[in-house]
Amino acid sequence: MGVTPTVGAADAVTDAVHLRRDGVSLVLGPPAPGDPGGDRRLPAVLHWGADLGPGPDAAALAAELATATAAAVPHAAPDVPVHRRVLPMPVDGWRLRPGLSGARPDGSAWSPAFEVAELAAEGRTAARLRATAADAGLVLEVRWELHPGGALEIRQSVTNAGTAPYLVTALAATLPLPAAATELLDLTGRWAYERRPQRHALGDGAWVRETRHGRTGHDAPTVVCAGVPGFGFRSGEVWAVHLGWSGDAAYAAERAPNGFAQLGAAELLAPGEVALAPGETYAAPPLYAVHSAAGLDGVAAAFHRLLRSRPSHPRTPRPVVLNTWEAVYFDHDLDRLTRLADVAASVGVERFVLDDGWFGGRRDDRTGLGDWYVSPQAWPDGLEPLIDHVTGLGMQFGLWVEPEMVSPDSELHRDHPDWVLAVPGREPLPARHQQALDLANPAAWEHVLGRLDALLAGHDIGYLKWDHNRDLVDGAHGGRAGVRGQTLAAYALLDELRGRHPGVEIESCASGGGRVDLGILARTDRVWASDTNDALDRQPIQRWTAQLVPPELVGAHVGGPRAHVTGRTHDLSFRLATALFWHLGIEWDLTAASPDELADLAAGVAFHKRVRGLLHGGDVVRADHPDPSAIVHGCVAPDRREAVFAYVQLATPPAEVPPPMRLPGLAGDVRYRVTPVPLAGGPAVLHRRPPPWLADGGAVLPGRVLAAAGLAPPVLRPEQALVLHLTDTTDRP
Repeated sequence: MGVTPTVGAADAVTDAVHLRRDGVSLVLGPPAPGDPGGDRRLPAVLHWGADLGPGPDAAALAAELATATAAAVPHAAPDVPVHRRVLPMPVDGWRLRPGLSGARPDGSAWSPAFEVAELAAEGRTAARLRATAADAGLVLEVRWELHPGGALEIRQSVTNAGTAPYLVTALAATLPLPAAATELLDLTGRWAYERRPQRHALGDGAWVRETRHGRTGHDAPTVVCAGVPGFGFRSGEVWAVHLGWSGDAAYAAERAPNGFAQLGAAELLAPGEVALAPGETYAAPPLYAVHSAAGLDGVAAAFHRLLRSRPSHPRTPRPVVLNTWEAVYFDHDLDRLTRLADVAASVGVERFVLDDGWFGGRRDDRTGLGDWYVSPQAWPDGLEPLIDHVTGLGMQFGLWVEPEMVSPDSELHRDHPDWVLAVPGREPLPARHQQALDLANPAAWEHVLGRLDALLAGHDIGYLKWDHNRDLVDGAHGGRAGVRGQTLAAYALLDELRGRHPGVEIESCASGGGRVDLGILARTDRVWASDTNDALDRQPIQRWTAQLVPPELVGAHVGGPRAHVTGRTHDLSFRLATALFWHLGIEWDLTAASPDELADLAAGVAFHKRVRGLLHGGDVVRADHPDPSAIVHGCVAPDRREAVFAYVQLATPPAEVPPPMRLPGLAGDVRYRVTPVPLAGGPAVLHRRPPPWLADGGAVLPGRVLAAAGLAPPVLRPEQALVLHLTDTTDRP
């Protein structure tokens, strides 16, 4: 992902294509019997959804679908049927948002009429289209691919085959929605409270979400889902899309009174940002689309399988991390950090990450960004003494960087003020006391690459926490809007650095969860879901981050007793239960922890290591629990012989006796031993007497009972969690 794939030789040139994989079918073909005969207009998406089976050949299936779905011609409409082509355009009578928006400087070529030059299947899971618009001097290329899990990837490009420039406003990848999809769900949020769900009906008109941050944004829609009314985590048919792009984006779901509806997304381009010279091509970011017959968990499963199928996906166990930020902040003292490393190693930490403050004149958050050399004031003997100590304890050493930014108070900015991403003659409003470095400037790009390359070549560093702490507002390159160029330059920087140092893992952090998308994940090994380590706020953040990203790629840390961002205090048991399921880390001054806290933390880390193969390779399940004050989530092994679940009490329960917690995703015929995991002594309770199964220390029950009837939970105090470990007790030959 992130690089346009090389298209191989076509298996056949055809008028129709049927792609099938893992329960999903995509059928492209003539929208009406006999439609393509002479004019070779673009085919239609005749079906995207549930698998239609092997059935007849693609042409016969397309003809059957076209016959079945051919609509009447209503009054006050064109005299011939209007069809939704793979790239819907005004020339087809299309009344909703067009697939391509653009024009030449004189206003011409705004409504191109594309005709098929080639439609070709590439095996059973991919196809490509090439079309030309002779009237507009444009060439369109589209590639569809069904990935493992049934996720559909759509890549589109437009080439200027004319003699004058062509200004691209938008090139959107869209798919039709059925009439049954009348409810929308997407995500929004803010700093330290990302990915909050919102739902509403899809009526007539357009519903549009635009992000204008120069990065994905804390309020990013992430995954936009359209489904049948009332769809939940485990039920209901859902169609969903995600744009694999780390810059500005626009998502749209819309329905017209004539019954047509569609869902899609595009890069959000500023005026004049893409002006194609003759022969130049604009490649739009890829759209990933998922159909699920099993609710939101089905959507998540498809995205997780897509990510896990990548050759670059991490294959080794995700090391337990200690990040120093909330432990020491800018106090970089060697003795203090070596003591912290000693304690970290004793509780099972495997990766020690030195955060902000190690470089240049960086003694606070107002200075030094861009000066990527080890500070002689903070580290008079360099980083080697700390690195040697950390690696000598058997841990990997990691380092924080923010290469895309520059502090006005830095040597780099004083030497190269013209390297700021800015409209000539002015700088954007400052944010976080910093500006963005114009990486589309080759000199700036080469400088950053050189500094990072030297840093990695000269030190035993296995991990970079790559931060991005401000929006790219009013950013320009060469006078033009600069977000697209900056995003592509950042991608190229990451790609080049990883090519030179393939063993180094990189985390995407953007003042927390401000850059979580499949574009950045094509180049990184983890995302930081949020800058808050408050366990209560982290529960929904992580729950909804999993709509796109599997647990092994989502960083989650056990913070100190009092949360840095919110000031809340939580028991260690709740903090551990919240971070347990993800890429586990610690962000806490362990030198100030008590011996009992360290022992409990070590036990929690040990349990995580025991089950992390399951947590980081299993199926994420989220129950549709009737009690709004509690959530139930878990992870089930692919063979369904083991699982870990959490019952999380977020607020005061409304009922004296809470409803049973159903544990979905289990094998009905397997008898599971259900054992409570006493993280840091277990959760605090409000009842006089626990449910009998819990009083007995667990139970053995079949999966069909646990999934259908559920298990009576204890009455927990607010902000507590009960973790359960389920193992197969079934006798097997």
